[in-house]
Amino acid sequence: MIAVIQRVSRASVTIDKQVKGQIGAGFLVLLGVTHADTPDDVEWLSRKIVGMRVFGDADDKMNLDLASIGGSILLISQFTLHASTKKGNRPSFVEAARPEVAIPLYEAMIRQLSADLGRPIQTGEFGADMKVELLNDGPVTIVIDTKNRI
Repeated sequence: MIAVIQRVSRASVTIDKQVKGQIGAGFLVLLGVTHADTPDDVEWLSRKIVGMRVFGDADDKMNLDLASIGGSILLISQFTLHASTKKGNRPSFVEAARPEVAIPLYEAMIRQLSADLGRPIQTGEFGADMKVELLNDGPVTIVIDTKNRI
């Protein structure tokens, strides 16, 4: 499982010209699921995301987490995070999980992030053509791969 976490001042996702989810300050999380991912990856990654201390404290040091600032999460599924570009110029997505594997794990991540944050998160829609807008704050962008925990 790969997550690209972007600290944002605001973010939103639009599907078919309708805003599906939007947040103020917090994290826009792009999530890629691979066929080898498990519920353990969901739990571990959710704790890492919610506990990430990248918001400024009184001394403007990155020392605060989402709960400390009352921040929110917008979660977007993105299979292209598992693109392989080793051969040619057309990416291969064979490492991205098929929907029958990815959807339950994506839905589990929604539940786990909501539980760990202590309130509902905002989401896109799995498999939809989404338009994502964000105002990066910093910018601060962190990439976490659950296969590289050490």
